[in-house]
Amino acid sequence: MTAMGKTRRPVSLALCGAVVAAAALLAGPTAQAGQRVRAGAPDAAGGEVGWRPVGTGSTARFRGLAAVDRDAAWVAGSGGTVLRTADGGRTWRDVSPPGAGELEFRDVEAFDGRRAVVLAVGEGEASRILRTEDGGTTWTEGFRNPDPRAFYDCLAFFDRRRGLAVSDPVDGRFRILSTADGGRTWRVLPDAGMPRALPGEAGFAASGQCLVTSGPRDVWLATGGGAAGRVLHSADRGLTWTVADAAIPAGDPARGVFGLAFRGRAHGVAVGGDYRADRPSPHAAAVTRDGGRAWRPAAAPPPAYRSGVAWLPHGRTAALAVGPTGTDLTRDGGRTWRTVDTGSYDTVDCAPDSGCWASGERGRVARLAAGRAAGRDGAP
Repeated sequence: MTAMGKTRRPVSLALCGAVVAAAALLAGPTAQAGQRVRAGAPDAAGGEVGWRPVGTGSTARFRGLAAVDRDAAWVAGSGGTVLRTADGGRTWRDVSPPGAGELEFRDVEAFDGRRAVVLAVGEGEASRILRTEDGGTTWTEGFRNPDPRAFYDCLAFFDRRRGLAVSDPVDGRFRILSTADGGRTWRVLPDAGMPRALPGEAGFAASGQCLVTSGPRDVWLATGGGAAGRVLHSADRGLTWTVADAAIPAGDPARGVFGLAFRGRAHGVAVGGDYRADRPSPHAAAVTRDGGRAWRPAAAPPPAYRSGVAWLPHGRTAALAVGPTGTDLTRDGGRTWRTVDTGSYDTVDCAPDSGCWASGERGRVARLAAGRAAGRDGAP
C-alpha cells in the first residue's frame, strides 16, 4: 500500500487514495452485483468458494485490511476512515480516530477485535502510526514522522509486541521503524545492513502488503519504480537485508512489486505490474521456494495488475490475488493463475480460521464463503 518516490507521490496518492463520489452501499450480501466468485471456483480442499459482499455504508477506499477471524475484521482507508465488524460484516462500527479526516490510512494490523495499529501515509508529518486497545473508542499516537524526506508505506508485525514499518529511501536506503511494545513506541533502525536503493526505487502503499512477515524474525519488502522490481529479505527483524530481482518488471514509477505473501519461511508469491488502467501487465506474478533468494515468473500469471495476495489457510498451494479488474486463484503455489471474478478489490487477507476478506474502492468489503457458489450477479 504505498505511494512511490517524491516525483510520483502526488500521482500515486491521487490514484490510490481518492474517495469516489458514489452512493453508500446497501447492507447485506446482495449489496453489489458481480462480486461473487463464479460457480465452481475451488478452494484448497477442492470445494467451491465465493465472494459475499457486505455493505459498510462508506464511500472510502479501503486499502488497509486486517482479518481477525470469520466474524471480525478491520478496514482502514481514505478520509481517515477506520471501520470494524464483529458479526461477519452485517454491521460495521465507525471507529475513525478523532480529527483524522485529512489522513490517508493505507495499512491496519489487528491483534484481535479490540487491539489494532493503523498507518497513515504521506510526506513528513502526514505519516503517522496510531494504536487502539479498546476497539477504536480511543486512539493514541505512537509515531509522527518528523523527517520531510521520509514517506512511510506499510507496516507488519511478527507477534503482538514486535513489528516494523518501512519508508521510501532516505539518503539512498529504505528506512525501517521498529516497535517492541505493540506499536506504542517506535525507533528508527540503523541502516548499515540495508542495501542501497536503486535510482527511483520505492514501495507502493496500495494494499498494506509491501512489507510482510512470517514467523518470529523473517520479513520481506517489495519494491518498484527502479530499474527492476525487487524483494528484500531480513532474517533478523530488519537489521540486515539481502536483495533479489523479483521477476516482475519495473523501470517506471508506476510498475513493480505491489504485494507479497509467504507461507512459512520458504514459499512466497509476489504480485504487481503497472497500476495505470491503460497499461498492460503481462508479468504480474512471481513465486519463490527458497525464502526470496530467487524468484521465477509465473508460467500463467494474472492477466492484469494485482495489488494484493493471500494464501488460503489450511492448504499448501492455493492463494488469491486481487486488483481493480478482478480476482485470480492459484492452486499450484503461484505457478499458474486463473481469473475467477471481475470485481474491483485492492487487498485481501485471511485469518487462521479460514475467514478471508477483501476490500477496495467505494467502501467495498467482501467475505469469502465456502460451499455452493452463487451466480455472477451475487444472488445468494
